Amino acid sequence: MDRTGGEALAAQLAHEQVTDVFGVPGVQLDSAMDGLAKHTGQIRFITARHEQGAAYMADGYARSSGRPGVFMVVPGPGILNASAALSTAYACSSPVVALIGQIPSRHLGQGRGLLHEIREQSAIVASLTKWSAMAHSPSEIPTLVHEAFTQVRSGRPQPVALELPPDVLAGRADVELIEAAALQHRDEPDADLLGKAAELLRAAARPLIYVGSGVIASGASDQLRKLAELVEAPVVMSSNGRGAISERHPLALNSLAGRRLLAHADVVLAVGSRFITSAGGRVATAADATVILVNTDVTHLAMLPSAALAVHGDAQLCLAALAECLTGAEGRPSRALEVAQARAWAEEQVDAVEPQASWARALRAAMPEDGILVNELTQVGYVARVAYSVYEPRSFLTPGYQGTLGYGFPTAIGAKIANPSKAVVSVTGDGGFGWSLQELSTARMHGVAVAIVVFNDNAFGNVRRTQREEFDARYIGSELVNPDFVALASSFGVRGVRVESPEELTRVLSEALGANQAILIEVPVADMPSGWHLIIDQPPAATVPSL
Repeated sequence: MDRTGGEALAAQLAHEQVTDVFGVPGVQLDSAMDGLAKHTGQIRFITARHEQGAAYMADGYARSSGRPGVFMVVPGPGILNASAALSTAYACSSPVVALIGQIPSRHLGQGRGLLHEIREQSAIVASLTKWSAMAHSPSEIPTLVHEAFTQVRSGRPQPVALELPPDVLAGRADVELIEAAALQHRDEPDADLLGKAAELLRAAARPLIYVGSGVIASGASDQLRKLAELVEAPVVMSSNGRGAISERHPLALNSLAGRRLLAHADVVLAVGSRFITSAGGRVATAADATVILVNTDVTHLAMLPSAALAVHGDAQLCLAALAECLTGAEGRPSRALEVAQARAWAEEQVDAVEPQASWARALRAAMPEDGILVNELTQVGYVARVAYSVYEPRSFLTPGYQGTLGYGFPTAIGAKIANPSKAVVSVTGDGGFGWSLQELSTARMHGVAVAIVVFNDNAFGNVRRTQREEFDARYIGSELVNPDFVALASSFGVRGVRVESPEELTRVLSEALGANQAILIEVPVADMPSGWHLIIDQPPAATVPSL
């Protein structure tokens, strides 16, 4: 069929079962926007107020649902504005598809100073994605879109990108669409390596399973639970792995409670995780612990040369195969008491950090079991990593190792659009919220019933505490002047409320979530004690209480 490149783009996106595209229109995208306009019955375009917001929305959409999240921005400042969000998606194994404008094809690489031109845009895009390409004719757009979705659904789910020059989008050609990419291609593990891993687990006296986001991305919760129960192995979840198994399960532990059992495990199976700390070292274990790595990303397997085994493969396939190999290993002594003791120890540590612990538990009390909490870098958010219980996969989102301030609110918008029937709450500080408060317009325009909880101390609180405690209170750059957040929300047509206590937060948030109502809740707070010791790199095993 004779189509423009923009029409081919929209038609192939529809073929790939895309229903939502986040973005900010611009002159290089005019033909792409017209193509989407001709498919409004199939694809909804959500206009963000900033390219960074659009890309975060796509990330939230993807990580909360497992379906690819798509955003579209102009070249130059458009992709540069979106780059922080794209780097977050890369860090967090998020299946995001970036559609990026370009300057006209005939001027590429000439440095003529055209509108939105930057040097080596393609190289910048490639550094933030696992696959990228550029379309050079309208007829190849369906093939490239199809390949983008094949890539984003294969192996480790990370962002992909397609650059689209305006002349290619406006040009016409005979275009053939391609059948949708397979839902997911899974890397098959080596059976011999898995057999060796199974024997190590069978012989272990104190086995332990450590899981990261790869287990969630693979949809491997059932297989994880089956294996853990089979060999009586406690499951320690990293921050990005929370929800891989319900924290109500008698073998489930968060990262803080997990310190106690990691210190005494003899065999550790690390699945879907790099198993390294933010400082680049191995997660703290007993010195003589045998570590088995399972990951679909071969680069992650190479990061820990001290591992006894490194198995390349999809988490779901590997866990299922291990369980099959270990059939007959049932009947081991229960580890439930050890897990309960570790949980009690962790709760004592959390209880000592107030008021953050009370605020985090107030959030949990208001949320349905499958509600999605988008947890940002704020004093309550830090403690929530270990104080807020998680019961379902894809219900606790973080910015991962990027630590991207300001990601929370737009990410929550994307999560709510992907999951309209679920409660979605963004937890942010006043500093982080300042990056994206303009997206109140997006929430209002598209009727997105997301709840935003803003803990307001009129400062970059973490920076201010560091300046006070480590630099003799020489404050610089950490104080903020904020709007009246309640009035700000009201000016966008969003309900705004100010609360003063954890009990009041639970009540107001519960009511808003029950009514599926957009709301901004401001929580004025004072300086808070540090909670970093609860979440930073794990201490040497010798500092953890014995069992």
